[in-house]
Amino acid sequence: MRKRLDQEMVARGLVQSRARAGDLIRRGAVLVSGRVANKAGQLVDPTVELIVDAAANAHVARSGLKLSAGIAHFGFDACNRTALDVGSSTGGFTQVLLENGARLVYAVDVGKDQLHASLRGDPRVVSIERQDARTLTRAQVPEPVDAIVADVSFISLRDVLSVPLRFAAASCWLVALVKPQFEAGRGTLDKRGVVRDPAEQERAVHEVSRFLAECGWHVCGSVPSPLPGKEGNQEWLIGAINEQR
Repeated sequence: MRKRLDQEMVARGLVQSRARAGDLIRRGAVLVSGRVANKAGQLVDPTVELIVDAAANAHVARSGLKLSAGIAHFGFDACNRTALDVGSSTGGFTQVLLENGARLVYAVDVGKDQLHASLRGDPRVVSIERQDARTLTRAQVPEPVDAIVADVSFISLRDVLSVPLRFAAASCWLVALVKPQFEAGRGTLDKRGVVRDPAEQERAVHEVSRFLAECGWHVCGSVPSPLPGKEGNQEWLIGAINEQR
């Protein structure tokens, strides 16, 4: 009996969930009989050849590809650094930090049981669940951090980062994912919640940059994310360095 492609991928153990399968399919990382699949609902036979791109599947979340691009663009080094991941979710950013040599990562998220199992069991990861980053305490993060990354939704970075930035050591670097749909006003969104106007996208990036500068950080610049948001929003990565002593 034929199944949906995403279901068949889970049944064969190629991925852990249909959501993960859908993400890989959207990224063009799944081949069905040698052809790139583009629909998770495509019906496939149980004997059909399925190939998943190993490099794409190595990341626990697609967000990891975004942070990798940001770190490379700004030339930041995570080696032996203590990091704070704001909005860690399944751990895409946390994974990239560890792959780049981070000594320890404090992974903070308002959700529960989202962090990938491979990261929950890693001694270099301190998972802080059900925690709003705006009320993070020194008891939870008892040491200064050398790197901060942020990927949050349904809230502005300007609202969520004020407290996490206080944990920054001198010369700490930051890479934050700017999502214009959560920075711009509702009037800038189309019916799908996408900010289409390039000027509004630019304004969103500018507002976050100005906020960081007002907090005493040197903004190194911004770069378009190599992958769009789930609904098609163009996202941006901002890089900054703490200039406070």
